Amino acid sequence: MLFVIIGLLLLFALIYGPQYWVNRVLRHYSTEQDHYPGNGGELAKHLVNKLGLTGVTVEQTEHGDHYDPTDRAVRLSEANLKGKSLTAITVAAHEVGHALQHQLGYAPFRMRQRLVVFAGGAEKLGAFMLFALPVLALITRSPHLGLAMFIIGIGSMLFGTIIHLATLPVEWDASFKRALPILQEGRYLSDNEQPHAKKILTAAALTYVSASLASLLNLARWVAILRR
Repeated sequence: MLFVIIGLLLLFALIYGPQYWVNRVLRHYSTEQDHYPGNGGELAKHLVNKLGLTGVTVEQTEHGDHYDPTDRAVRLSEANLKGKSLTAITVAAHEVGHALQHQLGYAPFRMRQRLVVFAGGAEKLGAFMLFALPVLALITRSPHLGLAMFIIGIGSMLFGTIIHLATLPVEWDASFKRALPILQEGRYLSDNEQPHAKKILTAAALTYVSASLASLLNLARWVAILRR
């Protein structure tokens, strides 16, 4: 029994730990700083113009910091758009890094977008399958149909997590091949701030992966419900 408890705790730490670390890092460096000449949104707009990113806009969002390639928009949370913190400045540069990938036709970025769209559809299908499974199994009284839908539902939801893990190099490139050189070469950060910015860039790169790992807990709840 002790080994089971330890195993569950380790599994929980593996799944939820990265998300906790990402959120902790981003919050830790979110204190407002007076020495920055502008906020995250202003830096993003400045970099868009400086890098010649045609048609790219900077907008506020309530759905997490991201770059939308369809609308060609760098979208930042209110705290990072209007804030003058190290997190705001660094996250803004990271999202502009994605816009730069798009502008340059970075092949892994294009592939990532196709996979993410496919994964989104697969996750919705999986959620529908898991929701419909008990009803269809009751109507048809077919254990084979229930098992098939169960496998399809679980597999499609798990696919989204695998996709985010597979596309981590795109996030890493946006952080350390795009954003970090931009921040260093433009002297937007002091030498003392750069090691801390690297932590934030790591957290930004892991955001989707950590969220996907945490979603596995929701998947586990579905499994527990369907086993009853």
